[in-house]
Amino acid sequence: MTRNIIFALAAVLAGTVSAQETYENARLITQDLNGTARYVGMGGAMGALGADLSAISSNPAGIGLFRHSSAQVSFGFVTQPGVSDFADASKTNMSFDQAGFVFSHRSGKRSFVNVAFNYHKSTNFNHILAASGSLSGASQNKLSYLKHEAGLIDMDIRQGEVLGRSNLFNTVDYLYYNAMLTTFDVSGNPVYGFRDASGYAFRRGGNGYIGVYDLNISGNIDDRVYLGLTIGIHDVNYNSYSEYSETIVPTGAEAAPGVTVADSRIISGTGVDVKMGVIFRPLKNSPFRVGLSVATPIWYDLSTRNFTTIGNNTSSGLYGIGSIEDAYDFKLRTPWQFGLSVGTTVGRSFAIGAEYNFANYGKTDTRINDGGGYDWYYDDYYETSSSDRGMNNHTDFVLKGVSTFKIGAEYKPRHDVAIRLGYNYVSPMYNKNGFKDFSIDSPGSYYSSATDYTNWKATNRVTCGLGYTVKKFNIDLAYQYTITKGDFYPFTSYSVGSQQAEISNMCTPADVDNKRHQLLLTLGYTL
Repeated sequence: MTRNIIFALAAVLAGTVSAQETYENARLITQDLNGTARYVGMGGAMGALGADLSAISSNPAGIGLFRHSSAQVSFGFVTQPGVSDFADASKTNMSFDQAGFVFSHRSGKRSFVNVAFNYHKSTNFNHILAASGSLSGASQNKLSYLKHEAGLIDMDIRQGEVLGRSNLFNTVDYLYYNAMLTTFDVSGNPVYGFRDASGYAFRRGGNGYIGVYDLNISGNIDDRVYLGLTIGIHDVNYNSYSEYSETIVPTGAEAAPGVTVADSRIISGTGVDVKMGVIFRPLKNSPFRVGLSVATPIWYDLSTRNFTTIGNNTSSGLYGIGSIEDAYDFKLRTPWQFGLSVGTTVGRSFAIGAEYNFANYGKTDTRINDGGGYDWYYDDYYETSSSDRGMNNHTDFVLKGVSTFKIGAEYKPRHDVAIRLGYNYVSPMYNKNGFKDFSIDSPGSYYSSATDYTNWKATNRVTCGLGYTVKKFNIDLAYQYTITKGDFYPFTSYSVGSQQAEISNMCTPADVDNKRHQLLLTLGYTL
């Protein structure tokens, strides 16, 4: 047997037929609680209270409550307890979170027209995930083997390289069949097999962000009805590196056999959405306010590239090292989002707000770039896309409608000091019975370079903050603690029956969590 020979298949297909897989997409479509320290300190429950730059995204009408021009900038630290640094991912990171201004112009005795611009980091991808467990004879390579046994994929041998004739033959299958699962008999015919594993260890380090650039115009009618419109540009920058290792059950005189699959992935691109909102006071002489907001889907145009390798430290197969590189473009449309909020103030010393938001993430639309052309009139190339129905049906099963409840309060013991508290509950986004379905005839299955998935549960956020004003300057500090627990699976359980016996490949979930501490500082100036 020839060992330690590097093989590689470069499938650089940017701009051709391609799409993305449900669990990968899910990382891109949710948002953190982030913005100014006042907004975070009150749990983001400012959809009806307004008069904060971060309301530009949650309820654009909130910008209409400004009566003076203002500018603010926010930054701080984010740390993840209970983990160790991995690859390029660090457990503690400095973060630039927000910068913006509002220009307020009086248009009548009790009316204003305001224009605002704000940048904020809507999603922070800095996260380290670690999991391990027993496999009791199951293995990742057995899953690749069973897909062929079940007739889901057919193989073709070309110049000694095993290729799949199906969208279901993914990156991981390619690596295993070329490095470990294939041997040849004396007649030169391929013989396929698999190896059992006793346990696994997994780590993934992510970093990057989604930055949102919002432009807003807003105003009010008789200081009782407030209207706002925001156009947002979303900038995606996601990087991750993962290592999945299995301890293979030894045969014969094998010493400590094992397999490691390492995957690097980069996703980048832009998206655009429109957000609209209204705030009104039902009672003319009461400060009680009601807010309504709606956000269109974000239309993402994205590119992704992965580089995946295998290290085969067993006596099985032909090679010890292998790699594959893929790149492609795809489009993604997030669901509509809706918000309802209430809020009131008591004099100038106390404010309280509550907010409910809903988005049905099961309706996320994964789209295939399937064509395009050249527009001679505008001298420009255009690209067409269509919905990936197979993957979208899977998304509708795995992802659910998510309800977010926010409540927050601010108390001023004196005119220049503010104390804030907030809380969020975000219902589970994932179906607890969801799984990564490798049987979907989709480019998203073909380009999948990892078999793991996590069904995350509900998210809880607790926040607090302080504010201090000195003449026209303000300084605000906020702290946020976030926790989400989940069930991690190294691969999808699967079994195939035959006339001889059933081959089973079942794994149990491991408990994981995502804890995060954030310390946020905002500096502001009001004219």
